[in-house]
Amino acid sequence: MSKTYKNAGVDIEAAEASVRSIKSLIRSTFSPNVLTDIGLFGGFFQPDFSQYKEPVLVSSVDGVGTKLNVAVLAGKHDTVGSDLVNHCVNDIAVSGALPLFFMDYLAAGKLEQRVFQAIIRGFVSACKENKCALIGGETAEMPGMYREKDYDIAGMIVGVVDKPDIINGAGIRPGDVLIGVASNGLHTNGYSLARSVLFNKFKIDEYIEELRCTLGEEMLRVHRSYLRTIQKIIQRSRPEGFAHITGGGIVGNTMRIVPDAMTLNIDWRAWETPAIFRLIQSTGNVDENEMQRVFNMGIGLTIIVHKENVDKILALLRTLGESASVMGEVKNAT
Repeated sequence: MSKTYKNAGVDIEAAEASVRSIKSLIRSTFSPNVLTDIGLFGGFFQPDFSQYKEPVLVSSVDGVGTKLNVAVLAGKHDTVGSDLVNHCVNDIAVSGALPLFFMDYLAAGKLEQRVFQAIIRGFVSACKENKCALIGGETAEMPGMYREKDYDIAGMIVGVVDKPDIINGAGIRPGDVLIGVASNGLHTNGYSLARSVLFNKFKIDEYIEELRCTLGEEMLRVHRSYLRTIQKIIQRSRPEGFAHITGGGIVGNTMRIVPDAMTLNIDWRAWETPAIFRLIQSTGNVDENEMQRVFNMGIGLTIIVHKENVDKILALLRTLGESASVMGEVKNAT
């Protein structure tokens, strides 16, 4: 038998069928700004910048990391696409930007149509939530690079903000107040440590009393989007800075927007640490400093505001249904 791409592990026909099967889903995210259908070599997006004085494009790219191992183990793949979109949206939203369009990359050892469709449904769901068009992507079947059931996803987002409205921490000063907005769990960071600790003791489908759900359900909670909350705050009271809390924890990420010669004074008792983090720490005997460096510890977004604006921001956050805490302040580094 002659050697073919298919018996080498790559099924072009199956890949094309998978793409055809999700075209209508992807089209459901399109706005009038999208000029091309799925399948061309590039995605065409015609933005309307008429409401902007000095439009600035803001872009970001990211992945989901080893949370994908949890999805594979649980056999549940319809949340990780939303994780990726929301993570990317948050990364540009903290600068004041609104998302325009998103593109994805999916690589797998063997492309299963059921898994592929579930991932795309996650992309589509989050793109609709964030009013962001999914204008294209790339799919690669790579036997030998990935095991048959394994896959990886990455995403790239482009948004826009008016140059005078960019929020970058430039106005932060000593005495400013740090407000934390709750996460809904691990989001998409720290999974290598979480898996190494928890999977040594618990099964993926095991119900854990402290969590009030199975381990898999807890670990696959969708990384939430803060876009609506951020935009509502900007409309009411311009803050000095936002930080999306991802890998590196609260301090590592918030310090990215804090000017040189300043630091943070955080009261780690100002909010209740969610059960998943307490479980990881107790099960793995993980040092408190390591927990704080790796995980979001229950805070997915930090906001830095001048002291006189604290009550107004907290009141707004309550009306938005957010759980928020005053968790520290900015101070001089010396």
